[in-house]
Amino acid sequence: MASDDRIAVWQIFNTVVPLVVCAYAFCEVTTSFDLKSILIAPLLFLLIVFLMSRSFSLMHDCGHHSLFRTKYLNRIIAFGLSIIHGIPHHPWSRGHAFHHKYNGNWDRYRGPSALTTREQYESKKSWAKYFYQILRHPLLLFPGGFYYLILKPRIALFLGFFECLFATLQKLFHALSKGEFVNIFSIINSHQSSFFYTRGEVYDTIANSAILFTCWWLIGGAIGHWHFWLLYACVMSSSAALMIAVFFVQHNFPGSYASNEEDWSYFKGAIEGSSFLQLPPVLNWFTADIAYHHIHHLSERIPNYRLRDCHYANLHLLADVKPLYLHQIPACFSLILWDNVNLELVSTGM
Repeated sequence: MASDDRIAVWQIFNTVVPLVVCAYAFCEVTTSFDLKSILIAPLLFLLIVFLMSRSFSLMHDCGHHSLFRTKYLNRIIAFGLSIIHGIPHHPWSRGHAFHHKYNGNWDRYRGPSALTTREQYESKKSWAKYFYQILRHPLLLFPGGFYYLILKPRIALFLGFFECLFATLQKLFHALSKGEFVNIFSIINSHQSSFFYTRGEVYDTIANSAILFTCWWLIGGAIGHWHFWLLYACVMSSSAALMIAVFFVQHNFPGSYASNEEDWSYFKGAIEGSSFLQLPPVLNWFTADIAYHHIHHLSERIPNYRLRDCHYANLHLLADVKPLYLHQIPACFSLILWDNVNLELVSTGM
């Protein structure tokens, strides 16, 4: 659990600098349609998507206060990385903390795809079953990923603003009709949003969105707004799809621990409910060793650069960890139902 600021700074540097350079080069080579751009643009695109995956993993570590030694520095760096990914870090990390608290307890947490139970699925009408399957098809990760990173936080902010406005006006008119004095700022401060848990989340989303809108406008003005949004939509959709896919297969895999509330064990959820992805070294680097997910769930305060050592130092205790190989990943995406009778994840075809 020992964080090392020197390692953390180097990880940020060797991720963000190449990412910025690749993004600039990607904008440059796509200004023309010739042989050079046709050959180089796809390579730059792949590099950006993989570097975005590493960057998100580092932001994720900051959310657990493990990348750097101090909470303050983790929050500062996480906010900077959240601009790259478009998603406000503070509300995201709170939701992610819930996942860690209840991983493997499918009564409490139904995964990123919000799975339903087998019984509930079988009670649906045919069109509803089909719609359920379509929404959880791997190809929907691309538009779904863009929505998750870019649209969802801004929609929550927009709806939260109007909810607060209407609630404030309602209380204000009610007080005035009784001839009572009311402090409008007190009403706003006491308002409990349906879209945010704390005011800190609201402020983080506002700051993230304000900086992001400015960046969009400036970069769009520099290279052309249509040019920018075409590249941006492709990159963000693909990087989000990759990150969500990795997260999905780390918990939705054949034989994954899928308990109910009564029998749930935190430690079984970590060891048996987290797959050990068998990735080549280069992909382990691009994902910041998140493949050692069982170690991460045992203790979220272990930074990514300690996970591998922790795994190999404790191999004698990890017999129940499930290795997941690349060729097995496609089968994971069929596990979109929770059988709460047999306590297992199943496909709709079973």
